[in-house]
Amino acid sequence: MSGYSNAVKDYVERYKQEVGSDGLLDAHAVAEWAYANGLHKPSVKTVIDAIATDIAQVFREEYRVDRFGRRYRAKHAATQKRGNKTLSLWADLDDPNAPHTHFVKSFAQRRQQIVGDCVQLKTDVDVYNEKRTPVEPIQVPLDFTLDVMELQQIGRKAA
Repeated sequence: MSGYSNAVKDYVERYKQEVGSDGLLDAHAVAEWAYANGLHKPSVKTVIDAIATDIAQVFREEYRVDRFGRRYRAKHAATQKRGNKTLSLWADLDDPNAPHTHFVKSFAQRRQQIVGDCVQLKTDVDVYNEKRTPVEPIQVPLDFTLDVMELQQIGRKAA
């Protein structure tokens, strides 16, 4: 773990001791407290990263509707290595200049993120069930075929 991560963990523990905690933490409240107490001083890079994160969120939330009434995400990201930097590059689905290869990479990366989320969810549920031994263990099916079909049908009926 990095020095930065350790510093954050330290002031989160201090926050819990000084402010109190009911077991739930609001990251924004902790951040506000850490900033107000001089424990977190953002650098110019941190500020730029925060703005870039906001821009990416705006990109992520931009949806359009096609001629068949299907709501689709307009902008898609793919990570790309340039020199020693890894960049997250965005392209608009409706931009004829955006290369096909970008979307192939973007969709493959999103699929891998979903798989990774499913693996972590399965692990978390398994650990929960083993630690808590509930009368009815939590079961999380990971086959989304019927869910996707059902939501596509609902989308077609709404259009």
